[in-house]
Amino acid sequence: MNKDFELLEKFANPSANLENVEMIEIASPDEVMESDENLPENLPLLPLRNTVLFPGIVIPVTVTRTKAIRLVKKAYRGDRTLGIISQVKQTKEEPKEDDLYKIGTVGNILKMIVLPDGNVTIIVQGRRRFKITSILKTNPYLTAAVEYITDSFPNGKKKETKALISTLKDTAANILNLNPEIPRDAQLAINNIESPIFLTHFLSSNLNIDISEKQLLLETYDGGEQAHKLLEHMLKEVEVLEIKKDIQSKASSDIDQQQREYYLRQQIKVLQEELGSDSPDQEIEKLRMKGAKKKWSPEVNEHFNKELNKIQRLNSMAPEYAVAVGYAELLSDLPWNDSSGDSFNLKRAKKILDEDHYGLKKVKERIIEYLAVLKLRKDMKAPILCFYGPPGVGKTSLGKSIAKALGREYVRMALGGVHDESEIRGHRKTYIGAMPGKIIQNINKAKKSNPVFVLDEIDKISRDQRGDPSSALLEVLDPEQNSAFKDNYLEVDYDLSKVLFIATANSLDTIQSALRDRMEIIELTGYTVAEKVEIAKRHLLPKQLMEHGMTAKDLKLSKDALTKLVEGYTRESGVRALEQKVGTVVRKIAKAIAMEEEYNSSLKAGDIEELLGQPIFDKDLYEGNEMAGVVTGLAWTPVGGDILFIESNLSRGKGVLTLSGQLGDVMKESAMTALSYLKSNSDSLNIDYRIFQHYDLHIHVPQGAVPKDGPSAGITMLTSMASIFTQRKIKNNLAMTGEITLRGKVLPVGGIKEKILAAKRANIKEIILCYKNQKDVEEIGEEYTKGLKFHYVDLVPEVLEVALLKTKVDNAIEFILPKPKDE
Repeated sequence: MNKDFELLEKFANPSANLENVEMIEIASPDEVMESDENLPENLPLLPLRNTVLFPGIVIPVTVTRTKAIRLVKKAYRGDRTLGIISQVKQTKEEPKEDDLYKIGTVGNILKMIVLPDGNVTIIVQGRRRFKITSILKTNPYLTAAVEYITDSFPNGKKKETKALISTLKDTAANILNLNPEIPRDAQLAINNIESPIFLTHFLSSNLNIDISEKQLLLETYDGGEQAHKLLEHMLKEVEVLEIKKDIQSKASSDIDQQQREYYLRQQIKVLQEELGSDSPDQEIEKLRMKGAKKKWSPEVNEHFNKELNKIQRLNSMAPEYAVAVGYAELLSDLPWNDSSGDSFNLKRAKKILDEDHYGLKKVKERIIEYLAVLKLRKDMKAPILCFYGPPGVGKTSLGKSIAKALGREYVRMALGGVHDESEIRGHRKTYIGAMPGKIIQNINKAKKSNPVFVLDEIDKISRDQRGDPSSALLEVLDPEQNSAFKDNYLEVDYDLSKVLFIATANSLDTIQSALRDRMEIIELTGYTVAEKVEIAKRHLLPKQLMEHGMTAKDLKLSKDALTKLVEGYTRESGVRALEQKVGTVVRKIAKAIAMEEEYNSSLKAGDIEELLGQPIFDKDLYEGNEMAGVVTGLAWTPVGGDILFIESNLSRGKGVLTLSGQLGDVMKESAMTALSYLKSNSDSLNIDYRIFQHYDLHIHVPQGAVPKDGPSAGITMLTSMASIFTQRKIKNNLAMTGEITLRGKVLPVGGIKEKILAAKRANIKEIILCYKNQKDVEEIGEEYTKGLKFHYVDLVPEVLEVALLKTKVDNAIEFILPKPKDE
C-alpha cells in the first residue's frame, strides 16, 4: 500500500493524534459524503498529477502551477470549495480539456500553507464525486459545469455485504503484516471505520496501484462493484508482498555478509559494463597506463603508483574511494614536463606587441630583451615581472600579448580580495572538500608546464586569521625556490620555474617588501591626449563596433571627435573610461540604425556634444591668478597623476593656523614647515612680522571628501602662504611639486611622469621642480614634455622668484596692524 499511508490515515481519522500538525476541524466522512449543502452547479477545477481524491478522504496537496496557486488562494478566501480532478497525462505543463478525466471529487480546503518558495500546500477533504458536463472557461483557471454522483452501497445487513467488508479488512490487515513500512497503528484505524462506503474509499485511496487504476475505482459508482475491484487489487498486492518476503528470507539464509558484499560488487560491475562505464579495476588500470606515459620524476612515479595500490584496497562504495580517485586523476592530468615550444622570432614578437599596444616603449623593450636572452640561453629561469601603474593602461592585456608572442598558453589569477592561504597552497586531503590551490588548478587548466601566468592585482591581497596569502606567494615568485613548489593537496614537489609569472599592481605601498624584492618592477604610466586618440582609433573603436554588431562603414570618428571625447569626457591616466564613452557613442548610433532613423555616420567634434551632452570636464582647469593665495600643485595617486589647488585665506585674529581638506599628517607638517620658514624669513620677503600675530591663516585643499597626504605639496603650500601674506599675484599657467625643509631646501619627489601628464591635461604651461628631478624629466619622451617649460630649483627663494609676480592682486588686503611697543 501507499507509503503516505500514515499521513493519510491520520487525516482520514479525525480522532487521531496529529503530532507537530496544527489541529484542524475535520468533518465526519459520512457527514461530508452525504451533505448536499453549498455544492455549486459550476466548479473551479484543480488538476492534480499522481493523485486521486476519494470522498471523505483528507490529503495534503502541494500546488506549484501559477493558475492553480491563483485558484487555491481565491477558493480559500471564499467558500473553500473546488473540484479535484486527475490528469490523464502526468506532465508539468498546464493541462488542456482533453488531458483531464471526466470524473472527480469535490474538495473542501481545510488548511492552506504558503511555502517560502512561493508554492502553496493545502489540506483538502473529499466530499462528493462529480462528472464534468462541459468546460465553461479556461482563464484565469479551469471552470466546469458538473453533475453530482450519489454514493451507493448494498444493504450492510446482508450476509454477502458483511462478508465482503470483513474480507476487505482482513486483507488490509494481511498487507499491514507483510509490509513493515506501514505503521502498526493503521490496523486500529481500519478496524474503527464503520461505514462500508468510507472504508472502500479509504482503502482505494491508499492502495499502491497506478493512477489510472485508482481513477477506475473512483469512476465505479456502485459501491459493491467498487469493493470487489478493490479486493482484487489488494489480493494481488498480498501475493507480491508474500513473494518478496519469501525471496528476502531465502537470500538472508543462503548468503552471509561477505558473500553478500561480493555479490553486490559483482552486480555493480556488470551494471557498469552494461551502461558502458568502467568498473573500478578498469578505472585504476587506465590511470596506471596514463601515468606510464607521463614525463615525471621517479619520486612522483613511485608516489602515484603507491596511491593506485591504495585505491585497489578500498571499497569502491566507500566515500574515501572517490577522493582517492580524484587525487590520482589530478596527478595524471597535470603537465609535469609537458612544455610548449617558445617562438624566438623577435621581429614577429615586436610586431605583435606593437599591434596590441600603442606606446609603452620601455615596457616593450624589456620584453624583447627577455626573449632575446631566453633565445641565447634556453635554460634561463623565468624572471618575475611586475607591471605597476594606474588602472586602464594595459597591464593585464600585456600578459596576453606576451603569451601570444612567445606561443605559450595564457592563464590569469585574480588576487583581489584573496585572504586565505589555502587558495595559494591548497588544502590538505584530510579535509572534506579539499582541493589544490589556484596555482596548481590554473597550471592544470593550461595543460602546459610553462604558461604565461598573470597574477592580477597583487597589491590587493588581504589577510585574516586563516593566513597571509602574500607570504605564501613568496615561494611561488622566487626563481630559486619555485622549482620545488609544494602544494598541500598535491603532497609532491611541482616545478614552477618554467612558468613566466607576470604580476600587476596599482600601488607598490601595499605589497609586502619581501615579495616586492622578488619581482622586477616595470612602471606603466598614463597616456598623453595624442596617445589616447591613437589608441581609441586603433583599438577601442573597432572593438566596440564589433561588440555592437557594426562595421567601420557604419561609423567613423574623426580625430577632432576623438580628441573631444578624451579632453571633454574623460580625465584618467588609462583608457578604461574612454572606452566606455566610445561605447556610449556606438550604442547611440546602433539605436539609430536599428530604428531605421537618419544618422551621421562620420562624426565630428560638434556631433559628440549632441550625443553625449555638455562636456564633463573643462580642458583648461587652471583657475587664473586674480586672487592671492591660490596655487596649482601636482599630485600622484594610485590611478595616475592629478592637479590640486592650495587655497590660503587671512582673517583678523590671533595668529591661529587652520588646515582643512582631509590632510594627512605629512601634509600638515609641510604646512607648518612652510609657515615657520616664512616667519623666520619675513624681512627678506617684505612681510610685516605683526601679520603673523594679528591675522589667522586658513589653508584649504579643495575636494575635501578625498583624503590627501604626502610631502609633494611643500613648495605649493609655501607659495600660497607667501602670496596671501604679500598679496602678490601667482604666475599664470604655473604648477609645482616638491618637498621643503625648514632651512628652505627643495627636495625631489616621485611620480614625475604622471604629474607631467596631469599638467598637460590641465593645460599648464610651466612647472617648477627640484633640480634633482631633472634626470626624471630627461628620461621621459619628448612627446610627453612638448609644450612645457621646466624651472629647476634648489632653494625656496628660487621658487618664489619664478612663482610670484611683482604686481599685487586687485582689492589687495590693507593690513590693519597695531603700532610697535617701542614707538
